[in-house]
Amino acid sequence: MSPAFSVRRVAAMVLRYLYLLRGSWPRILEQAYWPTVQMIMWGFITQFFVTNSSWVAHAAGVLLSAVLLWDVLFRAQLGVSVVFMEEMFARNLGHLFASPLRPQELVASLLVISLFRTLLGVGTAALLAIPLYRYSIFDLGLPLLGFFTNLLVFGWAIGFLICGLLLRYGLGAESLAWVAIFAIAPISGIYYPISTLPHWLQSVAWAIPSSYVFEGMRAVLFEHRFDRELFLNAVVLNSVYLAVGIIVFFWVFRIARVRGLLLQVGE
Repeated sequence: MSPAFSVRRVAAMVLRYLYLLRGSWPRILEQAYWPTVQMIMWGFITQFFVTNSSWVAHAAGVLLSAVLLWDVLFRAQLGVSVVFMEEMFARNLGHLFASPLRPQELVASLLVISLFRTLLGVGTAALLAIPLYRYSIFDLGLPLLGFFTNLLVFGWAIGFLICGLLLRYGLGAESLAWVAIFAIAPISGIYYPISTLPHWLQSVAWAIPSSYVFEGMRAVLFEHRFDRELFLNAVVLNSVYLAVGIIVFFWVFRIARVRGLLLQVGE
């Protein structure tokens, strides 16, 4: 009788995803392409605002920091949902779960490969920003680890919700992997304070972890302080969102298995 959870099976799944990544140079290039393009674009925008806006000049690199941290959230979500979609495109879910693989092991392997893809993509852009713009996001120090972790976890939560919807509605819902994350961008306060939003929309913004992260980032850059309250609020919300995302995924997976949908994934 196989154990309820096997680290070896998780490692085998991670190795499978790494082989897929290694065997396709377009996939490797894609991990660094979009973060780098955004970093270059916003780097030039930052250079423009430094000479034209006292707000940006007061904290050099605020826009670069924002775009790099936003990409952590974006890449983390894609690292879960797109990898899962690749299994659906290959019609491989039925084969995977004909093996001893458990749903929780698939979840664990998706988390690991999402972390790897996020570090590869955002790390490349962050390192290139140093020689190109003489700005290092690593100057944020230890708060950067808190920002990164919170955005990573929130991206995972959204990713598993999307995976659940993909199982329920098939690949016809694949566009959700690309549009869902951008739906929260305007209320995350990426490039402007939450106070800029209409009053009624601020309440919505404070209900998502990313708003606390970007407000915390500006506190570090402008006020040179780490706001523990913002950090803890993000942690609490992330705990709820990640739990909900994984529970929804397990619930939909159970329904899909009972109805035989794992063998019928499609449009």
